[in-house]
Amino acid sequence: MSAIDIARGGWIALPPWHDAVAASALLRRDRWPHALLVSGRRGLGKRSLALHFARSLLCETPLADGSACGVCASCGYVVMGTHPDLRVVEPVAYDNEGNATAVDTIQVDRIRDLIEFTQLSTHRLGAKVGVVVPAEAMNPAAANALLKTLEEPPADTFLILVSHQPAQLPPTIRSRCRVLAAPEPIPELAIRWLTEQGVERASLVLAQAGGAPLLALALADPSIQRDRDAFLSELARPGRLSPVAFGGRIDATAKDDRKLALGHAVYWLLTWTSDLAGVAAGGTPRFHPDHGAALGRLAARLAPVPLFRYYQTLLRQRALLPHPLQPRLVAEALLFDYRNLFPRGLD
Repeated sequence: MSAIDIARGGWIALPPWHDAVAASALLRRDRWPHALLVSGRRGLGKRSLALHFARSLLCETPLADGSACGVCASCGYVVMGTHPDLRVVEPVAYDNEGNATAVDTIQVDRIRDLIEFTQLSTHRLGAKVGVVVPAEAMNPAAANALLKTLEEPPADTFLILVSHQPAQLPPTIRSRCRVLAAPEPIPELAIRWLTEQGVERASLVLAQAGGAPLLALALADPSIQRDRDAFLSELARPGRLSPVAFGGRIDATAKDDRKLALGHAVYWLLTWTSDLAGVAAGGTPRFHPDHGAALGRLAARLAPVPLFRYYQTLLRQRALLPHPLQPRLVAEALLFDYRNLFPRGLD
């Protein structure tokens, strides 16, 4: 296996809302921590920020501000995913042909490979960098195996952990890292960036992602948007919703174009339910402003306690998404529970 294959996760240049924090951090390059924890919610571009740092640390002719030159051989190797002194560990498994499949945990053997990598001599006589994304995906054995290397890495070796939920990391991991909070973009900047990426209805898709641009970029896929529109139209009419019929259109991964991925269905249910609670409390929809009228009509008929309990059910189900034994049955149960939130006969 190559040291890193960025193409599998997609090389994305540093997004503009990270410019300031990246520049500030790299000005202190001579005091760079041996272990850095980049934290923030999912979809802010933390992986891109970590790889930006990695490329700068590996650059053979860094600029005066500490950033990568972008033209040396090392910079090119990082972008191509072939740098021998960079290792990225993510929750993926590889078959005999090198094809990657997403899994839910980072196993201890992956971390042991990373530790072995840190002990080797560098190929290009510079630094070595290891990146773990997301760090909370490490199972307990993997996290424990990393502790000593985090505390006492070899010379010129830097570890960068990326975490969507740092509270899920063991305190022993967090205490060995310098923490850098990834900044949140202002909406105008995020919308402009999404538009430059070719995203249509950028403002609406950003709302669907809760203001997280990288998540919005993923949700902007036309097929996902079509599924979203069809699903929310069903949720807007709970009296006519058929959980069995609609549940039959939901699958674990939805490789079939006629299916809706269970993960997407749970996400739309979570965001829709959150909007219902917000509107019921007198606010405006955060995720689905284009469905304000339907949300207002439904929120007026809801009791807050059952809605809160249903939201908790959705959160528990989201945690179980890596192991959906029967996606259709899970979807049907969630849709039945949703329909039961409303009075009988409500259209």
